Order: sequence, then C-alpha cells, then structure tokens
Amino acid sequence: MEQNEIATIIGPIHLEGGASLPEVQIAYTTYGELNAARNNVIWVCHALTANAKVNDWWPGMIGKGKLFDTSKYFVVCANVLSSCYGTTGPLNVNPEADQPYFHTFPKVTIRDMVTIHKLLAQYLGILEIEILIGGSLGGMQALEWAIDQPYFARQLVLIASSARASAWSIAFNEAQRLAIEADSTWPSQDADAGRDGLRAARATALLSYRNYKVYTSTQTDPDLDQIWPQLAIEYQQYQGTKLVNRFNAFSYYRLTQAMDSHNVGRNRDGVPRALSRVRADTLVIGIKSDILFPTEEQRLLARLIPEAHYIEFESHFGHDGFLTEVEKITVGVQQFRWSKRHATAAEPIAALIG
Repeated sequence: MEQNEIATIIGPIHLEGGASLPEVQIAYTTYGELNAARNNVIWVCHALTANAKVNDWWPGMIGKGKLFDTSKYFVVCANVLSSCYGTTGPLNVNPEADQPYFHTFPKVTIRDMVTIHKLLAQYLGILEIEILIGGSLGGMQALEWAIDQPYFARQLVLIASSARASAWSIAFNEAQRLAIEADSTWPSQDADAGRDGLRAARATALLSYRNYKVYTSTQTDPDLDQIWPQLAIEYQQYQGTKLVNRFNAFSYYRLTQAMDSHNVGRNRDGVPRALSRVRADTLVIGIKSDILFPTEEQRLLARLIPEAHYIEFESHFGHDGFLTEVEKITVGVQQFRWSKRHATAAEPIAALIG
C-alpha cells in the first residue's frame, strides 16, 4: 500500500552554504511494511523534477514480485529540499517573515538534501538500509549518503550519475537559468514568475537528456519536401509546457544550482579519498548513449569505490534511460545481488543486459 506523509523537522537546519532554515517539511512516500528489526528498507533517491511517489515516474519497479518487492521490503522515497512536491522549497511560507520565500530561499547543496533525509530516517526509526538507489541527481544523493554514513546502507546502486558535477552539466544548467532570468516576470514575487523562461529551460534540458539519434528517429518530419519542419519544434514546445504545468521556476532554479554543487571530494581531501570511504556493496550502472553523464563518469566511480561492480547498457533514450529501461535495470540489480549472495564475479551481468 502506498502511504503519502509529511514529516515536520524543527530546526534550525544548518545548510552547507552557511544559511539555515527554521524548520523543514519533508514529503515522503512509503510502500510495504517496516520489519521488527527496522532494516528491510529500500531507499529510493529521486531525480531533478520527480516527486516522492516512485510509481509515478519509475513504473514497474515497486510491488509484489517486482524488483522492490513490497511483500519483503519497506520502500521509502522522500521529496528533495527545494522541490515543489511537499518538501520545503521557495514557494513555502518563511515562518520568520510570514510570507513565501520566493527568491530569498537559500541555495542548497546535495549534502543538504541528504541531511534532511537522514533526519527523516531517524524520524521513521530506520536502523539500516538494505538498498540505497538513485539515478542522475538521485545517484548524487545516494553517493553522498553512502560516504557520509558508510555503514548505514548495505548495498548502493548508482545509475547514470557521477562523483562531481562536470563543467558540461554545469553549463547546461546555467543555460537553463539564463532562460529563466530572461523572462521579464522572473523578478516578481509571484508563484507564476518565470513560467515562459522555465518552458525554454526545459526544452534546453531535454537536448541533454536525449541525443542526436533519438531525435532523428522520432522527430524527423516524414515529408522531406516541406520547407518548414514541425515535429521537432512541436516536441520541444510540448515538453516545455508539460513541465510548466507541474513545476515552478523557483524550485527549478534552485535545484539546478544544487546539482552544480555536487562534489563528493569537497572538504574530504578530494574525490578519490571520498569514494574510498564507501563501504556498501556497490553497483554502478552506465548508459552507453548518455551525453549528459557519459560512461567515463560511472567508470571512475566503479574504479575508485572499493570493490564496486560496473555494468552498462544501451538505450535509445540516452540519459533518460535511467527512467525508461526498467527491465534492464531490474536484471542488472538482480544479478548483482545474486552475485553478492553467492560471492561470484559480476562480469556475466554485462552480458545479460547488453
């Protein structure tokens, strides 16, 4: 059964950048039942614009007999700080000012997101996590948590993620923020500020989530003699509008900044030293066609995390394959878990998922 809840944590919550929040609300969703030992937990960290309802954006992963079997496991997903799906963010009322934060909402980092999720785990009485998993920005959170609390999660699964935000991904994020800033409504203290800018930002982002091949195969106009192409143009407009109808520019702006902050080596003597702290059995998954988080970034994780296993698969959808390739991810995780139980090498996994 899906349970949607909100936990209120009284602060102050001190953020990595120096600011603080007087309190935070954390929206979270659970599936299944927590066992008596309080350790049958699968914690799913979601990506940029997702919510805590995993079945909304990762259908086929959770339920009886599925990868995250709710007859055995207690599955938890918490909405991230700065989002607009129930966890404290820019549209929430600042209790100290008695008005919404809007532009005054402080910058947050990936570590700040993990901080409030650790508080939620304490609130729920969770003593140990069986599997900590995330893709893209979700993988950043999962990795940070596994470094900060090396023995809290027994197994760690990182999909299409990295140890540090690359200049490439930061540049994409800044292009999106420039689009929002170019919207004449953006300076307004209004929940609808920046909507047109957000529309353009999402259209820009989608180019990094997909790739040349998928656009060529799906958005090429069939009439080769027409002067003005339509399919790709309409698709970009549709995707931009689709996000505007469910999200807001303030949250999007802050979340892209949080993604830029990702660097597990910060104040830990560098990335190699930080990754060496991971003690969870780790599976790293790369997507061959991903241009936003190319597989060299996942290979680095697998090389520097002690005894990590690495697999990769091909996807027509590029980076978005971490959302769409449920069957391949399921097979990969199942085989990884089987290999750990039977103490065998992980090489056969790659052959199974291509």
